[in-house]
Amino acid sequence: MDLFSFLVSGIGVYVALVVFTLGMAWRVWQWMRTPKSPVRLGLFPKPKSGLGRFGKLLKDTFIAPQSVEQAAPLMAAAYAFHLAALGAFVGHLRLVHEFTPLVSILGVEGMNTFAAWSGGIAGVVMLLAILFWIGRRTSGAYKNLSTPEDFLLLGLLLGVVLLGDHLRFVGGLHAATYEAWFASLVALRPAFPPALAASATRWALDWHMLFVDAFLIYFPFSKLTHAIGAFTGNLVRSSD
Repeated sequence: MDLFSFLVSGIGVYVALVVFTLGMAWRVWQWMRTPKSPVRLGLFPKPKSGLGRFGKLLKDTFIAPQSVEQAAPLMAAAYAFHLAALGAFVGHLRLVHEFTPLVSILGVEGMNTFAAWSGGIAGVVMLLAILFWIGRRTSGAYKNLSTPEDFLLLGLLLGVVLLGDHLRFVGGLHAATYEAWFASLVALRPAFPPALAASATRWALDWHMLFVDAFLIYFPFSKLTHAIGAFTGNLVRSSD
């Protein structure tokens, strides 16, 4: 590994994971220390049974029907992005361990084809959603409501996804090559395998990881912690 690769695709990964984990723990600790309101904040109407309230909690958190009514295009982009991001995350688990049952069914070549299509579709969907959000932030009614943090977060996401798509469509390296690099991270001896070290693709991976590291480090201190805030807020609204 050259110095830049070692910093962003080696040491930077550890730093990002530590900061992300400790940062999120700190945010949760802050929320837990917030004094509870003596007034019940549940909103009417709400289901009478505990199971019904739990179902409403899940619906308000993951479907957000009120937001859909107010901003359907925005929520459509959000649904598409989050589902694609979930798919991409699951696909990245191949770096940890191959999906043996799928390989048994599809075969090695079939698995590679399936991964290429599913990963490519997820990458394109995420890119389109980000471009939609950028367009929304730079024109129309929301332009004056946008803050520097909005553009910073979109820039980081754009870098992650765009370079990830480059690795998928242009990189040309087999998943096993990236698995070897990831195995070196797990072993605390970060290094690129020869095929990756000798390929120009390593630069795309390095820049991809630079944006990933920066995104993970900034995440606990950004507005994106709304994911947890939305859950706890809906929990209060659905409570007795």
